[in-house]
Amino acid sequence: MNAITVVLAEDHQIVRQGLRLLIDSKADIKVVGEAANGVEAFEMIIQLAPDVAVFDISMPLMNGIELIEKLSTCDCKTKMLALTANEDRAYMQHLIRFGVQGYLLKRSAADELIMAIRTIARGERYLDPLIVNVLIDGVFASEPGTNSFQASRLSDREEEVVKLLAHGFTNKEVASKLDISVKTVETHKSRAMNKAGLRSRAEIVRFAMSRGWLPVT
Repeated sequence: MNAITVVLAEDHQIVRQGLRLLIDSKADIKVVGEAANGVEAFEMIIQLAPDVAVFDISMPLMNGIELIEKLSTCDCKTKMLALTANEDRAYMQHLIRFGVQGYLLKRSAADELIMAIRTIARGERYLDPLIVNVLIDGVFASEPGTNSFQASRLSDREEEVVKLLAHGFTNKEVASKLDISVKTVETHKSRAMNKAGLRSRAEIVRFAMSRGWLPVT
């Protein structure tokens, strides 16, 4: 039986090395490539076509959300496993809609990672047991910020900031992309959240999805 091939995409070298040691300790799984950012990950996945790609959502150059969205436009057969500290329901739902087969929290036990890799490699989905209840709760949660009057009050700049934040960029990254200061980003973010009745980054993502700013398949 051929070993399950894996590409690791994680910008923290110590974490990446620890993951590799854990995975390579299993006879039926083999790491065939490592990437330190999203751009490297995309190129490596396309080139090596591994069975599974384990990727962190928060990566430089191209974050995990951008990575999975870009891969969704390619004829990529690699199964995707998001490994992250982010427990926001909206991020999970967005990634799953784009075809991520697994979602695992970094605080989970090491055995969960191995189980997740094996599960999605055979074509099944894997959701961290710690977040299943979060997703179930989301089915019954009302979507924030869907009031069209409130949304229409956002300025062009506030809308730009919200869109970038919803795609997973930090305040600093948004400032760099828009060529404005971090303080200005925070001001636009605060005003937009007040106008749309948003209280957290997760609600920003759900708001963006409800407005069609985060396309889903």
